[in-house]
Amino acid sequence: MPGQLRKVIIVGAGPAGLLLALRLAQHNIKVTIFEATPSPSEQPRATHYGPPAVYELRRAGVLAEMQKDPDCFRMNRMCWRKLDGTYLSGFDQNDLDQDGKTYEDRTTVLALNKVVKVLGTLVGQCEDAIVKYGHKVLPGVEQDSDKAWVTVQRVADGVEEKHWADYIVGCDGAGSQVRRSLFGDWEFPGYTWDKQIVATNTYYDFSKFGWEDSNFIIHPDHLFMAARISETEQLWRVTYTEVNGLTNEEIQARQATKFKEILPGNPNPEEYKVVLTSPYKIHQRCAPSFRVGRYLLAADAAHLCNPFGGLGLTGGIVDVGGLADCLIGIHQGKTSDKILDEYSRVRIEKYRTIIDPISTENFKRLYDQDADKALEKDEFLKMLKTIEGDIEASRKVQLGSLGILHDFTTDFDGKSSSYEQNTLGSKLEKVDNATVTITPVVN
Repeated sequence: MPGQLRKVIIVGAGPAGLLLALRLAQHNIKVTIFEATPSPSEQPRATHYGPPAVYELRRAGVLAEMQKDPDCFRMNRMCWRKLDGTYLSGFDQNDLDQDGKTYEDRTTVLALNKVVKVLGTLVGQCEDAIVKYGHKVLPGVEQDSDKAWVTVQRVADGVEEKHWADYIVGCDGAGSQVRRSLFGDWEFPGYTWDKQIVATNTYYDFSKFGWEDSNFIIHPDHLFMAARISETEQLWRVTYTEVNGLTNEEIQARQATKFKEILPGNPNPEEYKVVLTSPYKIHQRCAPSFRVGRYLLAADAAHLCNPFGGLGLTGGIVDVGGLADCLIGIHQGKTSDKILDEYSRVRIEKYRTIIDPISTENFKRLYDQDADKALEKDEFLKMLKTIEGDIEASRKVQLGSLGILHDFTTDFDGKSSSYEQNTLGSKLEKVDNATVTITPVVN
């Protein structure tokens, strides 16, 4: 079915790029994805998708395919603890269910490499989408009133190709070449945390100690989070902080001592098995704009935040859900390209007013207070303690995470779009914006 957009180019075949391509191709927009790596990443990376992300995955038809994996599950309880395991407070996502029906957008858990595989399969089934691996986008910006261009180098033989599209979307991660071409290599406002993060996948039976699906441990030196990441086995994501400046070898050498200090039961190495160790730096950064003419940015290419709360991955998925709505609206003649300025404005505002401050608070909560006094001085934890047993209050608080969503179809020339049944409006009516601080997930 012909429309106003002839072609969209997406740079990056991670979850954001693939999800955007899927949404566009489902509405007969021709899409080409260029990805520098030779094949999809097999690294597990993130694992938890908060309610706003699950909403986007569900309406794209991705969630149903994810749920076919035996390791995919809906998270139940999350809590905060002292280092000795003492429970402080938490919440139960079962409180989101109503009238005997499971809340369909509850936090869902599945390793990101598996989600990328699902997305790749779905995109591969679309006649209007193609993914080209081993194609590296080179520096440069070229556009006019009709189209934009990108120069791509084939990694296998070094041959350079020039491609045009109505819009070029950078979904190419934290080191985005698209963003660096637009603003310069060093123009990514924000800061890098002075803490070293180490994410691990670890086989250990936390459940025998009565731990919940997701646990945040408060301690100035030994903060960490532990979250169950498999439905079929005792595989957990354990993420902790380490001394700055250590090499990967030094981190590995210190790990047994660290785990004996922090894990419940103070286990010896033979009592657990670490199958992945991934050290990384964490950042709070946001690009000056998510639109420069016919170039657009989304997800990690546009903004970064620390992982304590899962707002990076969830925020990125929400970005592309909204951007897809905007591009589909343009394609179907329901709005002008001015909607893309609104996309940039709104998503930056969501970052600055919700994602950045809340993810920062989530992280500081774990190291910047005395756990013994947390229930006296931490307003968030005090509030959770106060509403224990109050299902309606718990539900209202947890739905606060939907505050990062925005229905761009209501901005289409003053009219709501009719191209799909939109359920977001009813969702947002239930959101108390004062509660958006308290629905973190674990990654």
